[in-house]
Amino acid sequence: MKLEIVLSKRMIEMYKNYFKRISDFVLSLMALIVLSPLLIMLMLIGVFTMKGNPFFCQKRIGFNEKEFKLIKFRSMSNAKDKSGNLLPNEKRLTKYGKILRTSSLDELPELINILKGDSGIIGTTKKNLDFTRVSLA
Repeated sequence: MKLEIVLSKRMIEMYKNYFKRISDFVLSLMALIVLSPLLIMLMLIGVFTMKGNPFFCQKRIGFNEKEFKLIKFRSMSNAKDKSGNLLPNEKRLTKYGKILRTSSLDELPELINILKGDSGIIGTTKKNLDFTRVSLA
C-alpha cells in the first residue's frame, strides 16, 4: 500500500512538472489553429461592434503567484454618464456581448494565456486582483 501511495505521488509530481505544461501548450496551439477562423471572425465583429479594441484584459494571479493579464473578448461598451462614470454593467452589456457570454465564446482568447504558460487548461482560476485587493481590505 505504501508503494502505491509513493508511486502515485511521484506520478502526480511528474505530471505537474513535465506533462501538464507540454499538454497545455500542444492542446492550446492546436485549438488556436483549428479555431483561428472563428477567432478572426469574432475579433473583426468585436472591432466594429465595440468601436475599437475587441479584447478585455484583466490582471490575475497565475502559477507561483505570478501576475498576468487574462485576455477575453469584450462584451461591454465603455459608455459613460454625464459625469464621466461608467454606466452600470446591465446598460453596457451589448447584444453581441450577451451572445459571447451565453456561448462562452468570450473565453476563447484565453487560449493565448494557456499557450504562454500564464494559466492552464485544467486548474483553478483565481479572482482578478482588484477583487482580491478589495476583499482583503
